[in-house]
Amino acid sequence: MDISSGNGYPSSALSNFAPHEFILDGIKCASMEGFLQSLKFKNPDMQEHICSLVGMSAKKKGSHKNWHKSQTLYWRGISYKRNSQEYQNLLDRAYTELGKNEGFKKALIATKGMTLTHSVGKNKQADTVLTTQEFISRLYKQREIVLEEQNR
Repeated sequence: MDISSGNGYPSSALSNFAPHEFILDGIKCASMEGFLQSLKFKNPDMQEHICSLVGMSAKKKGSHKNWHKSQTLYWRGISYKRNSQEYQNLLDRAYTELGKNEGFKKALIATKGMTLTHSVGKNKQADTVLTTQEFISRLYKQREIVLEEQNR
């Protein structure tokens, strides 16, 4: 199943553009895209605003930010090198919080047994805040957690 906002359910509901709220470090995020785009902004107030956005609105806000040169991203006043383990840990924490959203969980359950792909993503860390592999591996991990919870 190709995960994309333009595809039908459950694919579109697993897209980072989907309006699934979660809270990370006290900041309410309206979508994963809002969170991911906020990482390009050093100012915590601006980050909080970007986190309130969903889908293309969030993507457009972050599209003009040139973080590629420094390969540095930010969250709550802390800088993260894109290729660092600390950044991967931050992504893990964000997806763990997203994994608590009931709508997101339902969509994950609906993909039980399916292979997940993401044809529109990028593969090089230096080019994107979330590679295809980083995205899909976190979806698999969250799906495994949700299915284990369901079987209890």
